[in-house]
Amino acid sequence: MSPPFSAQVVTLFPELFPGPLGVSVTGRALEQEIWRLETFFLRNYASDRHRTVDDTPAGGGPGMVMRPDVLARAIDAAIAAGDSSWPRLALTPSGRPFTQKDAEKWAKAGGLLLICGRFEGMDQRVIEARDLEEISIGDYVLSGGELPAMVILDAVVRLLPGVTGSPESLDEESFEGGLLEYPQYTRPRVWEGRAIPEVLLSGHHGEIARWRFEERKRRTRLRRPDLWSTYERREEEDGRER
Repeated sequence: MSPPFSAQVVTLFPELFPGPLGVSVTGRALEQEIWRLETFFLRNYASDRHRTVDDTPAGGGPGMVMRPDVLARAIDAAIAAGDSSWPRLALTPSGRPFTQKDAEKWAKAGGLLLICGRFEGMDQRVIEARDLEEISIGDYVLSGGELPAMVILDAVVRLLPGVTGSPESLDEESFEGGLLEYPQYTRPRVWEGRAIPEVLLSGHHGEIARWRFEERKRRTRLRRPDLWSTYERREEEDGRER
């Protein structure tokens, strides 16, 4: 039996974890030891009696910056407790966007080390020295990296074997194959004058599959033109290769 997936989180607020990760499918998987979670309280790695983790920005400016020496000690402790091959993520608004492809890749990595930014951010030197990959979950600023860490872990953990009740349901989710998911319906057959599309009640699996695929394309084209452009380009390239 393979060891559980390990999530390590360096944070100023370990009491926030597991938070929402402790309920629903991720919570059950945590109880079943399909994955494990370990937090590293940043202040435990400070060297002064006040347990200082930040200082003023070099060159001036507002706010405070997370110290590289304190962060490095916490990161090194996490690496020593885990596996040096696991991806190391610095959660910051200036990172590249997190994607479903990342979640799929990291779910196969065996573990993740996530470093939660705070204040004005982390000293760039520790990001470079510890080979951290800067990741953002969106074009907005949060109070810290803890919520992004939870978002990433939720997306990753649900892909682990044994976490979801129906692994087949993952195959047609949004972003699989570069398209958004098709609309879903359930009983009652008619609700407030709105009926379930007849094709879904036909029992004709081929027609249902075609309808769903067309709906995925329609939704993606209308809602996410960026994804649609990528999908069209890939389809065109695949057609040339054939």
